[in-house]
This record gives sequence, C-alpha cells and structure tokens, in this order.
Amino acid sequence: MSDILLQSRDARGVVTLTLNDPARFNALGQEMLQALQHALDTLALDEQLRAVVLAAHGKAFCAGHNLKDMAAHPELSYYQQLFAQCSRMMLSITRLPVPVIARVQGIATAAGCQLVAQCDLAVASTEARFATSGINYGLFCATPSVPLVRNVPFKHAMEMLLTGDFIGAPEAQARGLINRAVPPEQLDAQVEQLLQSIVQKPATAVRMGKALMYRQRELGLDAAYALAGETMACNMMDADAQEGAQAFAQKRQPHWRGAI
Repeated sequence: MSDILLQSRDARGVVTLTLNDPARFNALGQEMLQALQHALDTLALDEQLRAVVLAAHGKAFCAGHNLKDMAAHPELSYYQQLFAQCSRMMLSITRLPVPVIARVQGIATAAGCQLVAQCDLAVASTEARFATSGINYGLFCATPSVPLVRNVPFKHAMEMLLTGDFIGAPEAQARGLINRAVPPEQLDAQVEQLLQSIVQKPATAVRMGKALMYRQRELGLDAAYALAGETMACNMMDADAQEGAQAFAQKRQPHWRGAI
C-alpha cells in the first residue's frame, strides 16, 4: 500500500483506508485514485471483510480533483481519462459487497463531496463542511452530481451544484448527505457505534442487502419488487436466516456463524 493511502484491519474484519496526503488536502489525483482503486479491488475479493471505513488525515477530508494538475494538462483525452478513472473508483465503492462508512473530519469539496455521497454511510464532525464548488471555477460538478442527487432532494442538490456554497455538517445531515453530525471528539465513537451494530449482523444478509439496495433503486416499482422478493427468498436459504427464524420461534438469541 502506498504511503498516500494507509490501510489497517482489526480482528472483526473491519478495514480502515486513510487518505494520507494532507499537504494537498487529500486531492483525488491520479496517484490517489490508483491507490484507492487497487485497495478496493483487493478488498472486493476478501470473503472475511465485514466493513470499510474511509478516513483522512489533515484539515481536509478530500478537496476533490487537483485543479493545478488539471490546468497543467489542457487536453480532452487527459480529462476524459481522469474522470473515467474517478468514476470507476466511485462505482467500486458501491459494488464493494460490504458497507463503506465515510469518517469525515474536515472539508469535502467537489469530488471529495462526491466521495462522501458515494459511501453507504457517513459520519461527520461538526467542523466538517461540504460543497460542490467546481462552479466557482467554471466547472459544473457533473460527476459529483450523480451520487449527490441520489442522496439529497433534487432542489437541494441543484442549489449546491449551481452556487458552490458550503453547507455545514448539521445541514448536510438534515438534507440526507450524511447520517450523523457529531462533535469532533465523538467522531470515532459514532463510527464505532455503527460498525459494532453492522458486524453483529449476519454477513450474508448484509452483503445481499447492500447489493439489493443499489440495484432496486434504479428499477421501476414492479421490477424492484421482483428483485427484492427473489433476494429475500435466496437470503432465507442461508443458514443464518434459518437460525434467526428458529431463534425467533424458540424465543432465544440467534447464534450467527463466525460471530465475534
């Protein structure tokens, strides 16, 4: 793992990926994107993985793409490659079979705000701020708009995209961009609270549930119900689901496979 992205793992199968380029505000340059893509591709094959935390060092969570680098390469092919590379990485977060939690300690702007929106869950410090600020530099945040409009109501998303104005963590929570806004000293405890609840649940149900949620969101109502029904039927064939049903019938606590 490159020093630009740090990785740690605990005994539960929780992996923390930490953006570690504070001097450049953890910008999503090619090196950072490559490091994230490699880590996500590797983790996708890990059957013991239970959850991923995406964190950052420094004042910024992520400032998005590096505009200095972009200005130094005024070529359509360069921009097409950069945004395709970033989009692939973002989609890898969604396709990762386990929940990904953003731990947001500082500002998240443009593609950095996109990164927060792309994660399954997000907990932010009340000192964090969010913006899709490309419009301030002549660039509409088109790719950040994709997860943003799937997180927050349309008019709120449009306001962020058209003005580039910052919103604070409490407002981001109210709009649905993040799950929780907490004082900085409570950030780790709140992330841990979510993690503990997730890893106590059956791994198969969590994995199947995440996949379903993203697939059904893009479907019409009839197709979504068909997919959801098939998912539940397959889920019920899993040993943990059978154990859960038996435990309910017998009025006892279930005993999951591989429980910590």
